[in-house]
Amino acid sequence: MLTAARLGAAALSAALLTGAAAAPALADSPSPSPVAAPDGLYGKGDPTYDGVWRQSLALTALAGARVTPADSAVSWLTGQQCADGGWPSFRADTAAACDARTEDSNATAVAIQALVALGGHQDTVDKGVQWLKATQNTDGSWAYNPGSPGDANSTGLAVNALFAAKADPAQVAKDGRSAFDGLALFQLGCAAPADQRGAFAYQPDPAGALAPNTLATAQTAPAAAGGRLPVANTNRTDAAPKALTCADGSTEKTVPRADSAEAAGAYLTAQLMAGGGHLALTTPGAAPTPDYTATAWAALGLIQGGHPQQAAGAVDWLAKEGGTWSKGGTDASATATLLLVAQAAQRDPAAFGADLVAQLTALGPAPKAATAAPSASASAAKKDGKKDGGMGQYWLIGVGLLIGVGGGLILSLQRKRGLKP
Repeated sequence: MLTAARLGAAALSAALLTGAAAAPALADSPSPSPVAAPDGLYGKGDPTYDGVWRQSLALTALAGARVTPADSAVSWLTGQQCADGGWPSFRADTAAACDARTEDSNATAVAIQALVALGGHQDTVDKGVQWLKATQNTDGSWAYNPGSPGDANSTGLAVNALFAAKADPAQVAKDGRSAFDGLALFQLGCAAPADQRGAFAYQPDPAGALAPNTLATAQTAPAAAGGRLPVANTNRTDAAPKALTCADGSTEKTVPRADSAEAAGAYLTAQLMAGGGHLALTTPGAAPTPDYTATAWAALGLIQGGHPQQAAGAVDWLAKEGGTWSKGGTDASATATLLLVAQAAQRDPAAFGADLVAQLTALGPAPKAATAAPSASASAAKKDGKKDGGMGQYWLIGVGLLIGVGGGLILSLQRKRGLKP
């Protein structure tokens, strides 16, 4: 079974949660005993299932906080890459050749995004993108491990990586089916009940039917909105996400690409409101519990889609309750994800019960350097200045000119009167 930290990405976990499809067989079977975290890795837990995942999230989040990581942290991640360009969840012996069956599209996708965020790793990124292209399924989707049926989570993460690497997902295709076509396979359209439209399923059931899944929808939403990690709040709109419009009696199963992000956002907004600001994890025979992973990705997806107001409740909830998920800042994956949410929402990372930057930094090797990231208020002021056509800057220039002119007149009068300035 995968660790809790890996729930956000692993297709196996999502399949078990939905009960809709068999999980892909993971070739990297559990070790008989826990593996010690190697030097350079963030977090102290067994990295077997989430080493590359948590390292990538940590490096991405710290890059957003303007923390320059230790060389050992970056080289650990690049050293996990296989010769063909993919990454496994964790590679214990980097001197040994990779088993292609253990390579993981989720790990590869987040590793690409981390290295793009860090900069200076173009060759490694290009190899990773080529691996994604080579392992794309003929229906346009991606599986957790190559050769298995595709799923929404893995496809969404792959699309995020393509956006990060500036590879147009519409042009990344297999047998004429693009990455966007693959993503559309899992989204519920007008044929579904009204309260399910826009949601993503993890996978279709054996009969081909789609069942809404909040984790799949949340983790796919940033890709549907054309985004990547780290999410930037640059596409703000004032309106709520628009629910999918369907004609009476419509049986259309597919959501048009142009409507995908808004439809997913409307579904997530409704689910967050119903849950009091968070999404719930439901398993057969058990009471629903808060789903921190899904809530965090829902916030990221709504912000990427231009709806930070609809994400605000989830961000507030994570700021209050996220310490439980991050285990007091000792879980690298959860702590990094919370920091990514804080950055996307332009919130103070120190207001999440603790200083997320300090917590995450403490979980890995000492960083090389850190520079002060712009505050939320400074970023907002900068955006407002741009929105107002730079009037604040021009006003200051005008005041300065008036002062200069006035000062010149005073000096001239003083000289005429024989006074010293």
